Amino acid sequence: MDAHTTFKALVVTKGEDKQFTRTIQERTIAELPPGDLLVRVRYSSLNYKDALSATGHPGVTRQFPHTPGIDAAGEVVSCANGTFTPGQQVLITGYDLGMETDGGWGGYIRIPSEWAVPLPAGLDLRESMIIGTAGFTAALSVLKLEQAGVKPGTGDVLVTGATGGVGSIAVAILARAGYRVVAATGKNSDAAYLHTLGASEVITREQLTEGVDRPMLKERWAGVVDVVGGEMLVAALKSTRYGGAVTCCGLVGSTDLAMNIYPFILRGVSLIGIDSVNCPMGPRLQAWERLAGAWRPEHLATVANEVTLENLEEKLQAILQGKMRGRTVISLP
Repeated sequence: MDAHTTFKALVVTKGEDKQFTRTIQERTIAELPPGDLLVRVRYSSLNYKDALSATGHPGVTRQFPHTPGIDAAGEVVSCANGTFTPGQQVLITGYDLGMETDGGWGGYIRIPSEWAVPLPAGLDLRESMIIGTAGFTAALSVLKLEQAGVKPGTGDVLVTGATGGVGSIAVAILARAGYRVVAATGKNSDAAYLHTLGASEVITREQLTEGVDRPMLKERWAGVVDVVGGEMLVAALKSTRYGGAVTCCGLVGSTDLAMNIYPFILRGVSLIGIDSVNCPMGPRLQAWERLAGAWRPEHLATVANEVTLENLEEKLQAILQGKMRGRTVISLP
């Protein structure tokens, strides 16, 4: 591949006035960062972290100009260490992709080969990006619930932020795995959507958090996949049954956990953090194997919206405003 080969990429630039602009530019292979794996990107996706990077949030990206995109799926162009073969289909989520390393919102990426996962049988490239970091995070959450003893038939499993990317796929894979899923959402109009994904019951944010200031709430949940944090996580912990487990992967509600320790010492509740960025390759492969097989969401098309780089801005603003439903896939022809 000629180092001067050009491709389109969305580039975020920081101006002298410290304002950030987003433009679609022609870039070359030579401009990509070092790495032993060159991938032709066919699909990426939109995550909350991408939106933060695209708007200059220093907690995600500090070096500009920059191309966001923490997810990418495509074909190997070259692999210097022989781990992958040209033409092999791969997907990449997490690590430094799209943070300080130019990411999937461009036609090519160059990365360490250790970041890539062979596309599992049962998924095509587009489907892998409908799932993306959101679905991967959801799968890690369900794996942790399993390991904590929360099995189908042990009781209701709550999913907070259920209409978002992580929440939607968590609902779908939990239902596919045989759990009775209760979906909590602030978007009351989306109940039908959540039932389609497999939710047995839909509750409002207000129903979940009622009485949250009390030291403890009535036991209900065998397990919880929390995507929101803040008050909803507090309410979920206070209403989890004896010996239950709660996974935590989101902070849009708050980064603070304002509560007592009663659920932990009186009910033996476990709070389990989920990190999808630096997840070791063993559980990473296990999660993707499940997502392509037994946990493959039945309604991937239902949760997917497809856009190009040229019409991504509207979706970017929607996710920043908490108005996104499901997953946004970005096609890079």
